Amino acid sequence: MKIGLFFGSFNPFHIGHKVVGSYVSEFTDLDQVWFVVSPQNPLKNKTTLLDQNHRVQIIRRDIEDNDSLFVSDIELSLPIPSYTINTLVNLKEKYSNYCFSIIMGADNVKTLSKWKNYQEILEDYTIYVYPRYNCDFRLEHKNIIYLNEVPMMGVSAMFIRKSIKEGKDVSSLIPPKAYGYIEEMNFYK
Repeated sequence: MKIGLFFGSFNPFHIGHKVVGSYVSEFTDLDQVWFVVSPQNPLKNKTTLLDQNHRVQIIRRDIEDNDSLFVSDIELSLPIPSYTINTLVNLKEKYSNYCFSIIMGADNVKTLSKWKNYQEILEDYTIYVYPRYNCDFRLEHKNIIYLNEVPMMGVSAMFIRKSIKEGKDVSSLIPPKAYGYIEEMNFYK
């Protein structure tokens, strides 16, 4: 089975994440897309991070009826901070029959050289890259596939968190079941 790993804090999971995951699962050779919830990205600040188990549950609620999308909590049991290479090694050991690829935004390709063992990642894994606003950076490599047809969503989790805190209606920016859970639990207020 060919699995695309879409890493992120998903704080919160929103329509941009779902559109990318759905597109990649339908329009590439991948069998499934796994949303890999990171407890802490080593390159980001943790101060506004919702509890990791709730972030997993928000995604799980939303994609429960879609067999091509899956949420993985594998990084929650690994040492912090989360390094992609460590997760990839762990997944390879756990699922030796699966072939893993990485899904990332073009902005992450720009900072890939800061990742732990990034050269090993580049050589050993296919990387599917979706476009991001204000980022036309390209790294040409045999294992990088640019997905130029993915619909671009100018939605940011930071904007959503700020808007919820201000009492704004952001229900159109978050998939319905995910939004329902966020509302039910009074998150980000």
